[in-house]
Amino acid sequence: MTRDAATSPRVLIVDDQELIRTGFRMILTARGIEVVGEAADGAEAVEAQRRLRPDVVLMDIRMPTMDGLEATRRILEHSPGCRVLMLTTFDLDRYVYAALSIGASGFLLKDVTADHLAAAVRLVDTGDALLAPSITRRLVQRFAADGLQTTAGQRTAEGQRPAAGAAPAVHRDLATLTPRELEVLTLLGQGLSNAELARTLTLSEATVKTHVARIFAKLSLRDRAQAVVLAYETGLVTPGDA
Repeated sequence: MTRDAATSPRVLIVDDQELIRTGFRMILTARGIEVVGEAADGAEAVEAQRRLRPDVVLMDIRMPTMDGLEATRRILEHSPGCRVLMLTTFDLDRYVYAALSIGASGFLLKDVTADHLAAAVRLVDTGDALLAPSITRRLVQRFAADGLQTTAGQRTAEGQRPAAGAAPAVHRDLATLTPRELEVLTLLGQGLSNAELARTLTLSEATVKTHVARIFAKLSLRDRAQAVVLAYETGLVTPGDA
């Protein structure tokens, strides 16, 4: 559920590096965004989120004790209205795809500019996803076809079992979609923006937004990032289509 856009989001910062937590806190506080707490690993993050009820969690992916994927899964399972932004060092981190699959609202590089960081927090707090369609497409194409998801018996590089949500996505029933909605979802999966969808389908942007909203409601999708992941995982789109 989105809140009044005029209300400043409350943020929880999760990273095992104190310097990064401190820097992000200073940046956000200076721009009028309240930081309600910090956590140094995923287990601390889960506890802090339940206690502090932040609107947005800035979540590092690679941490000791419990990684960001498992922490994100637990947080969104308990508080589906919370928005999680993943923090990563590389723009094509393999873990980001799994994070999107379990409901993260996007990702940020740790060298993000101060203004971009604040803008990103405010953006996802409104219910949008922080991923340019082209970046989302590039990310999914690289990992969806390469068997990103590890099997239950395998472990991540950090020695932990992968988060349960990192398994192949929920294949929601696409039969609930109308032919036009299925067409829109396919184009969403190819990374088209609303404006591009409108031009391609010769529709108004308002009509496109209505179709997208209905798709999200029928398939229980949080945002465009999940729509792109779902389009690949259900076979509507395959690497190379876009």
